[in-house]
Amino acid sequence: MAFSLPDPAAFGEPLPLKARPEVLDFLATRRSATALTLTAPAPSEADVESLLRLAVRVPDHGKLAPWRLIILDAAAKTEFAARLQALAEARGDVKQVAKLGKLKAPPMGVAVVSRPRPGDIPEWEQLMSAAVVCANLLYGATAMGYGANWITDWYAYDPDALKILGLEPGERVAGFIFMGTAKETPLERDRPVVSAQVTRWSPPA
Repeated sequence: MAFSLPDPAAFGEPLPLKARPEVLDFLATRRSATALTLTAPAPSEADVESLLRLAVRVPDHGKLAPWRLIILDAAAKTEFAARLQALAEARGDVKQVAKLGKLKAPPMGVAVVSRPRPGDIPEWEQLMSAAVVCANLLYGATAMGYGANWITDWYAYDPDALKILGLEPGERVAGFIFMGTAKETPLERDRPVVSAQVTRWSPPA
């Protein structure tokens, strides 16, 4: 089904803040679907357009848009996987070949590419902005009822794999967001104990 988003607001238009309890409920129960369980149907073209709109609504200090997105539809992803497999087989790397399963199974994916811009905004902040694009895609697809998984495997870091993907110098893969229909219901996993990860700042003695 197609999901309708509000029309984009004009620049400078007020966007009133209001409580969204349904969003809190979503965040409290959100769970990634295992990539190997993702099958057709994938998000429709209309849904993908909506997801891309949602993806880029992220904190972006300096308004640099230091990221870009590469859509891997079924045919493109199949070809990408085949070229990666040929690369790994030419190296005799059976582990790399085996790890392509999570790329091959889902019906589509989006590569989020980080491309920091020179200037006053620290590179670290620009990298984090790309990470939030990944999270928005993951959350948006899940909120639409699809299964989604954020993957970074060897082909997110390997220079030859990045050439196959078409990355330019200085660009890096922040993540591959694979999407489809989960053929298995995701199960809850262990979560961090919040109290063990949180402190309250106090002035040093």
